[in-house]
Amino acid sequence: MFLAKGVCVEERQREGIRTVSLSGRTVLLLGRFRSSSPCGAPCLSLMPMDPSSAMLSQALLLLQCFILTLGQYDNCKSLVSTDDGPIWEYYACQPRPMSMKEYMQIRVEPPDITCGNPPERFCTLENPYLCSDECDASTKELAHPPELMQDRERTGPITYWQTVTWSRFPEPLLANISLSWNKTLELTDDIQITFQYGRPTIMVLDKSLNYGRNWQPYQYYADDCMEAFGMYSKRVQDLSATNVTRVICTDQYSKWVGSKNDKTVRFEVKERFSIFAGTKSKNMYNLYTRMESMKGLRDFFSFTNLRLRLLRPALGGTYVQRDNLLKYFYAISDIDVQAR
Repeated sequence: MFLAKGVCVEERQREGIRTVSLSGRTVLLLGRFRSSSPCGAPCLSLMPMDPSSAMLSQALLLLQCFILTLGQYDNCKSLVSTDDGPIWEYYACQPRPMSMKEYMQIRVEPPDITCGNPPERFCTLENPYLCSDECDASTKELAHPPELMQDRERTGPITYWQTVTWSRFPEPLLANISLSWNKTLELTDDIQITFQYGRPTIMVLDKSLNYGRNWQPYQYYADDCMEAFGMYSKRVQDLSATNVTRVICTDQYSKWVGSKNDKTVRFEVKERFSIFAGTKSKNMYNLYTRMESMKGLRDFFSFTNLRLRLLRPALGGTYVQRDNLLKYFYAISDIDVQAR
C-alpha cells in the first residue's frame, strides 16, 4: 500500500476484514493481516465496518494519499488528442529542483592528495614568495578536508578543500573528486565549482549513469584545448538544437584572470535549455516536448555520479617555475549541483 511520508499507519485483521488507522482515521482495506507503525506514534483502536462504509473509507483513503502525495510535486500537463479535440491532461510530475550539495557523498583520489598529513607550507600565486600559510590536518583551523567542499558558509571565513602542493614536479599533480547520490538525478541548472586559489588550467568533468561503473566525459576544460585534448575550443553558444548534446572543450574557465577575479567553473545547463526554451526560458513547453521526443536529450542531463578530474593546476598565466612549487595546488570551496 502506498502512503505519504510521515503518516502513521496501523493495520489489523478482524473477522476477515482489514482496517487501517491513517493519522487517527479508521478506514477499511481487504487483504492479509499485517501490522506496522512507521511513525512510532500510537494509533486509535480499530473496529470492524459494514461493507458500504468500507467502500467509502477506502475511497477516502486513496483520495487522501493522492492529495498528500500531490503536494510534494509540481503540476504537469500534456496536450492529448481526443474525439472532441485536443485537451490538457494534468498530472503529478517530478519534484521541484533543489540543491543536491548536502546529499552528495564525496571521495577524493588518490587518498594522500589532501594536504595536511604531514603539515605543509604553501603560498598563493599573487604572493608567490610569502609562503607563511600552512595546512595541518591535526589542527582544525589549519585543516582542509574534502567535506569543506559542501558545507554552508553563511557567515565567517570561507572554508575549502586543498591538495598537497606540486612538490613532485615534473610528475603531474592529479586529483579525482567523485560525487555520488545513490540515485538518478536530472540537472535543472548549471553545475558550479568554486576554486579558492585559481582555476585549473586543465580539467575534465565526467558523469556516470550506472553508479560509477562506467564513465563518460561531460565537458573538457583547458587554457589550450588543442594542446590538451586535440579539440577546438567551443562554447555552448556555438551549439544548436541538432548538436546540443555534443561534448565540447572550452577555454572559457581556464585562462588566468587572477584567483580573486573569477573563481567559478561551470557546466552550462541553462544555456543549453535556452536553445529550446528561448531567452529567459520563456518557452519551457518546447523544452519539455523535446526532452520527451528527442533521443538521448533527457539522458544527457541525467546522471547518478559526477567526477572532476583535475589535471593541471593554475599557473598564474605563465610557465611552471621550478624554484617555487609551493604555489601550485588545487583548492575548492564549493560544489553546487541543482537537480531533481
